[in-house]
Amino acid sequence: MNNHKVGVLVSGRGSNLQAIMDKIAEGVLPLEIAVVISDKADAFALERAEKAGIPNFAVIRKECADKKEFEAKIDEIMRAHGVELIVLAGFMRILGPDFISGWRHKIINIHPALLPSFPGLDAQGQAIRYGAKVSGCTVHFVDEGMDTGPIILQKVVPVTDDDTEETLAARILEQEHKALPEALSLWAAGRLAVQGRKVTITN
Repeated sequence: MNNHKVGVLVSGRGSNLQAIMDKIAEGVLPLEIAVVISDKADAFALERAEKAGIPNFAVIRKECADKKEFEAKIDEIMRAHGVELIVLAGFMRILGPDFISGWRHKIINIHPALLPSFPGLDAQGQAIRYGAKVSGCTVHFVDEGMDTGPIILQKVVPVTDDDTEETLAARILEQEHKALPEALSLWAAGRLAVQGRKVTITN
């Protein structure tokens, strides 16, 4: 059986990319990472991909005439590598509606909060400043909004009185490394059905 091919978009250190790679190596995640693309040439995630022998590219926004060209380059690379699903693993750019419509329900993202609470940047800081008692992470399909797509699964962590953004982020990241491979496993098994805003996990 051929494993499903995914492409991963990254911007930084790539710890969620590594979590996926580890589960694939353990034989518990029937996927192939076909390509890794970063919008930053010095992203450590690219080094992770290179070390693992995964094709990897840096597509730099300022080297493109506009956002449309930037996203067209990403799209071209993804399709050239036979990608079936795009995974946003710490990718710090908002994808445009044309790109998203071309990959409808074929892009997933991991966000460090329990959506719909605390979308966008600094989700951990938002949770602490708001006085939330729990936080966590959300894996969701990407739509045209800011972290508004249909939710696949969520993991919850407590927010303690002495938490800082850093300590809460570290606790959430541990759950991200579990949630993202779990969601990918469900997708690979064909167990995710999207109807409107709801994602049903089928047997």
